[in-house]
Amino acid sequence: MVDVTAKADTDRVAVAKGLVRMQPATFKLIMSGGTKKGEVFSVAQIAGIMAAKKTPDLIPLCHPILIGSINIEFTPNETDSTIEISASVESTGKTGVEMEALTAVAVAALTIYDMCKAVDRGMRIGNIRLALKSGGKSGTIKLE
Repeated sequence: MVDVTAKADTDRVAVAKGLVRMQPATFKLIMSGGTKKGEVFSVAQIAGIMAAKKTPDLIPLCHPILIGSINIEFTPNETDSTIEISASVESTGKTGVEMEALTAVAVAALTIYDMCKAVDRGMRIGNIRLALKSGGKSGTIKLE
């Protein structure tokens, strides 16, 4: 791991986003709450939060971080049959929370896939990216 002991604690924020693309019928099933495994958004939100908290267990050399806040939002787009996932993670510490936000998005997307794969094997997960980070020596970096 990178030695961060000499770094000052600062407020840290990271926002990551990703997209799940599916068939229109699958999109309607999710929006109506009709999947066999339950209500997709609630389960995916909890999975994303849990994943952010477990990031150092999943990604080698990631520092364990005391997370102050995790917020996961879903933006459904009926026209494109897509669901955009956005995860915002906040902390005060010596290192950033980008990996936690990215991991939250990835696992939330995987959860949507898992809950709907029985009806749509053609779903696509993509465009997982960092949208914003702030705090630390580099300050604020807004990528979108």
